[in-house]
Amino acid sequence: MKQGAPGSRLQHTTMWCVLSWAGICATPAWAGQPPDAIRAAAEQAVREHYAMPGNRVVVHTEALDMRLKLDDCAQPLIATVPDRATPPSHMSVQVQCTQPRHWSVRVPVKLELFRTVLVTSHALQRGDGLSLADVRPEERDITRLGYGYVENLQQVAGRTLSRALPKDTVLSPGALGGRRMVRAGDHVQVVARLGSIEVRADGVALGSGDNGARLRVRNENSGKIVDAMVSAPGVVTALP
Repeated sequence: MKQGAPGSRLQHTTMWCVLSWAGICATPAWAGQPPDAIRAAAEQAVREHYAMPGNRVVVHTEALDMRLKLDDCAQPLIATVPDRATPPSHMSVQVQCTQPRHWSVRVPVKLELFRTVLVTSHALQRGDGLSLADVRPEERDITRLGYGYVENLQQVAGRTLSRALPKDTVLSPGALGGRRMVRAGDHVQVVARLGSIEVRADGVALGSGDNGARLRVRNENSGKIVDAMVSAPGVVTALP
């Protein structure tokens, strides 16, 4: 068969396809706007959107369909990040071009947004107050913390837990109850009741708690330690 004959061209084309599938030959140059430039515009827009003090932003974009044929943009690409109340782990970022011809494409983006939050250092019980010994700072991806998070103890000053928390649990606003009515070291009124008789004495709280919490109290006069239950701010009821 002569060089350049139709059969030869067909054979050459078939061989190129086989070699391409095997990854031996280089693929043809991309015509138009490079997909990597589109992905980079989406990633940069997400980084800038969530660039706040204390944030560490990690962004991943999925590969675009190589069959897309978009005109090379003569202007910087415009990327729009959806405005959400809470940062999502997955989103779709619109990237568009206005010159010379308008086009728009949506880029799937995976977001990881790390912040330092408080995590319980040991198991805690309902009604417990919180101190530095109870929690530790740890970096977590807040897109996965659907119940929220707490960043420092100042946000929960005087609060008690509304439920028990296991060790290594991210502290969330929903786990917090009301303000502590009694704190360890507070001078409190100890009320003892026997039928219609009520006796009051001065005491010092040896623990902290909200209404209904059990704690121990030392009688200031006798030094005796009794079990009591918080019944009001600065007031505890002695337990039998």
